[in-house]
Amino acid sequence: MKLLYGTGNPAKLSSMKKIVKKLGIELIGLKYLDCEIPDVPETGKTPLENARQKALAYYHAFHIPVFSCDSGLYFEGIPDDNQPGVHVRTIAGKRLTDVEMIAYYSDLARRYGNLTARYKNAICLVLDEEQIYEAMEPSMESNVFIITDKPHSVLKEGVPLDSLSIDIKSGKYFCDLAHHESETSVMKEAFLKFFRRILSHL
Repeated sequence: MKLLYGTGNPAKLSSMKKIVKKLGIELIGLKYLDCEIPDVPETGKTPLENARQKALAYYHAFHIPVFSCDSGLYFEGIPDDNQPGVHVRTIAGKRLTDVEMIAYYSDLARRYGNLTARYKNAICLVLDEEQIYEAMEPSMESNVFIITDKPHSVLKEGVPLDSLSIDIKSGKYFCDLAHHESETSVMKEAFLKFFRRILSHL
């Protein structure tokens, strides 16, 4: 099966390719399409609403099977006004660059102390107008980790928060972990289970 992954982020595309490869799914990203890419507003209040918006918009634009994912970042013990949720990269209406994200979140960690954080993830797959599958489950959530105010010297393009994120178990920055280590096996298995469930009905 060939699927369009509704993302222009090369790091996310590479990561998901590794997850679904064993299922015989070939992924292409938006940058591989030789046509105009629609600008899809992400106005949902939850990761699932945004994933659905993107998947439907890209399906209607290209008329090929497509899925989109979205995530939200949530901190323990800080006011709702400072919870990024689905607006991880957009703060006060401004879309931040990688460098600006490092500055903003390190400042937040400086104000509140190291932040205990978790990503909540969602996925929506559109095969055609009638076959639409989606999920946002606790099994798709990341493990709890720490956002620190001390940035790592390495900045990974497309995933800047890996330079502020610390794995609680090892005490290492995400950008010092091997790629397979920084993704929890629980999350990977949850996405695999989602695709296996869909494929079993086709």
